[in-house]
Amino acid sequence: MFGLIPASLAAASPLPALLAFSAAPLAHLRPLDIAVIAIYFGMVVWIGFYLKGKSNTSEEFFMAGREMTAWIAGLSFVSANMGSLELMGWAGSAYQYGILATHWYWVGAIPAMLFLGLVMMPFYYVCKTHSVPGYLDLRYGGHARSVAAFSFAIEMILMSGVNMFAMAVVMKVVLGWDITFSIFVSSIAVALYVGLGGLRSAIFNEVLQFVLIWGGALLVPILGLAQAGGVSGLKRQIMTNMQSMTGVSSDSYFHLWRDTSHFAANPMGVHWTGIVFGLGFVISFGYWTTDFLVVQRVLAAHNLRAARMAPIIGSFFKMAVPFIVILPGLLGLVLLQNADGSRRQLVGEDVVAACSLNSSGQVAEQGGCTAAMAKTNLSPASQQKVMAGGDDAELHSYNQALPLMMVRYLGPGLLGLGITALIAGFMSGMAGNVSAFSTVWTYDIYKPLINKNGSDSHYVMVGRMAIVVGVAVSIGAAYLVMHAHGIMDYVQALFSIFIAPLLAVILFGMFWKRATRLAGFLGLLLGIIFSAGLFMWVKLTPDALATVALSPDAKPMAENVFRALWAFIFASVLVVVISLLTKPRPVAELEGLVYGATKLPKEDPVPFYKNEYIWAVLVVIIFAALNILFW
Repeated sequence: MFGLIPASLAAASPLPALLAFSAAPLAHLRPLDIAVIAIYFGMVVWIGFYLKGKSNTSEEFFMAGREMTAWIAGLSFVSANMGSLELMGWAGSAYQYGILATHWYWVGAIPAMLFLGLVMMPFYYVCKTHSVPGYLDLRYGGHARSVAAFSFAIEMILMSGVNMFAMAVVMKVVLGWDITFSIFVSSIAVALYVGLGGLRSAIFNEVLQFVLIWGGALLVPILGLAQAGGVSGLKRQIMTNMQSMTGVSSDSYFHLWRDTSHFAANPMGVHWTGIVFGLGFVISFGYWTTDFLVVQRVLAAHNLRAARMAPIIGSFFKMAVPFIVILPGLLGLVLLQNADGSRRQLVGEDVVAACSLNSSGQVAEQGGCTAAMAKTNLSPASQQKVMAGGDDAELHSYNQALPLMMVRYLGPGLLGLGITALIAGFMSGMAGNVSAFSTVWTYDIYKPLINKNGSDSHYVMVGRMAIVVGVAVSIGAAYLVMHAHGIMDYVQALFSIFIAPLLAVILFGMFWKRATRLAGFLGLLLGIIFSAGLFMWVKLTPDALATVALSPDAKPMAENVFRALWAFIFASVLVVVISLLTKPRPVAELEGLVYGATKLPKEDPVPFYKNEYIWAVLVVIIFAALNILFW
């Protein structure tokens, strides 16, 4: 679907070359930095060995024994989503699109997280499903589950590749390590601790990683904002830079909603309808309520109230994340400098690939590089430096904005902590992907389709093997990202293809008794094919972007949100039409699966400060205030 690995990458270097520290590092780790990183690796592997004895049964290995408190499940819920692609990808997207990238943290997360906790968790938790495809099996039958399971497995492998690539970029930019070397070394560590301790190990490491990410990344925005002269100074300098590059002075980089009434009025080329319906509803609800990577963490809670509170707790932290992710990207627009003191300008991964240097230090494909740079905001002087080759020709991508800022501001010890934070983000993201992949492969593909009568210990063994295989395949997927325009463009493309049709099928199945088995199966299958078809249409015919995203001014991210919206509508129409033409299941068979046919368990009264609805109202108030403040 996303293409084979290019021939230039398939012709891999000999093993000694792969182990070389091939790129000139931007920083050198001191002994204290190395000690911080080594201690972290030691801790995560130790946690895996320590918890191995508590991961012997399938319930323990795949669902952490359903023993997690609301706080642990909530922090893990957020941390599983806060991998390297979050830290690096959205910092790079903020460099490209400004504060508009914050939409993916606020309108693109908070409403859906509250909906999951207050509305959908009773069904997931009461039916004791091990996975979202497991719910589809109960509601629509085995065919719908198989489509969801295979599509989810593919998505997790590709997403895992994103995290691998993001980590390798950090090690290349900061330390000069060869990307392939970094991918293999870090992947082995993840496979080891998740394979030993299962979901319980992943959750405890995610909580540790959450603390490290905040501790390691917090200094960059604080120091950078101080140097930029505060928010007003940052805003003034960005406007000056935009004036010099484009000839237009605009503060659109600092507004969430004001400039979204016209496609051409904002850096992302997106309309507010795409943000509200494509992102705020389809992508957001699709990810936070149906993506098993995050739902699995909540299902591990020790009771229903804890399962409902976990996403609400997580939403408070989610709203704060832009401070350590989006703000460094904005700061990079004015604070990143070249060796000669001039302002550094970042470009897409596709431009970096097109302008790669050969062994003589010259641009390998002059024509391709010239064409790629013509689509960027690089100044003529910068383009001449690139084409001249040598040390001045080095380009850095949007994805490298955060590590470049870390190198600029973090000294000995602190740099080690910052790199550890990014490693922790990588571990968190990849561990979440492979543990979810292992569960879905074992329960929704292997058990129903290959071996229905295996012992409990057999399925645990299969789950551990799936982790190893998943990591191995993810290594190949990591190379696909090298040719994406930006990490988050790639990720959102995956969501629009797989998640949008799944959301339609889940919502109709959960809230409409009339939805039938055939409708669920065909709605999901044809919805995925339709969304993938739109993706390939734009790839093969770039002018189609104006049709899919409703404007020729749209950027790749805008295309993703509109593609998701069209896929959701297409799948919804299919579910409704096919359901009306086919016979529904008796209502008695829908107990525990559909609203209106399910008696929800009664919960004991609790003090107001423990009531999930009170905390949800507080989240809504803060959420509304933030959107008004940055309107």
